[in-house]
Amino acid sequence: MNDVDASLYEAPFEYVVKHVKLERENNNRKVYGRYWWRHGEPRIAMRFALTTLHRYIAISAVSKHIIFTWVHGNILPDKALIVFARDDDATFGILHSRFHELWSLAQCTWMGKGNDPRYTPTTCFETFPFPAGLTPNIPAANYAENSHAKTITEAAVDLNQKRENWLNPLEWVEWIITPEEEQAGYPKRPVAKTGYEADLKKCTLTNLYNTRPAWLDMAHKTLDKAVAAAYGWTDYTPEMSDDEILRRLLVLNLERSKVMKA
Repeated sequence: MNDVDASLYEAPFEYVVKHVKLERENNNRKVYGRYWWRHGEPRIAMRFALTTLHRYIAISAVSKHIIFTWVHGNILPDKALIVFARDDDATFGILHSRFHELWSLAQCTWMGKGNDPRYTPTTCFETFPFPAGLTPNIPAANYAENSHAKTITEAAVDLNQKRENWLNPLEWVEWIITPEEEQAGYPKRPVAKTGYEADLKKCTLTNLYNTRPAWLDMAHKTLDKAVAAAYGWTDYTPEMSDDEILRRLLVLNLERSKVMKA
């Protein structure tokens, strides 16, 4: 929308002129100054990367727990989400492993009253040493027959399905979609059945990971074992210390950094 069209919305445009224009014109990001009346700017590269995916991985930029979820490909993310243009369960599983969580908590920043971790892609994701042969620069189709990828995929699918069953119990919800939503390609969405509204509101990922029931813990341990095998860590057990895991990941990070610089 250009400024002429935007000015037709008189009250909000007047507010933006008074409270936003000066700050935007002095912003280091030139496009913000040029289009000061716009809320932001479209992330063209991100949208292009997501175009062909039926789903993608996302994590809240700031949250109490490092939790990744699947988002339907027709849903456009806002700035509160960090998204990954991948639709394979192997990548989802590696990101949701104990190893990536520890690395992320060691590399992230912290925000808010609760001092919650802020997932920053440059430090948490771009520096993380994925298992060899399963790195994000490799198309998922290229390692579809990789035995480690298959094991990670199986564990990741199981984890996600069990979480979904907990978040939306069949006896509490019904899945609906309007004709307009269906025409637009959106998925069905869960709505609480009468009498279960309050119960369903409590079914959030944050509440789930706050309590971390035994079935969730076991599902994560199964996933961790699969990812550890992909690293070649035959001595891995759930009792391995966080420091030892971070030491091994740092060794991999430094080795790959040397290769990239060579």
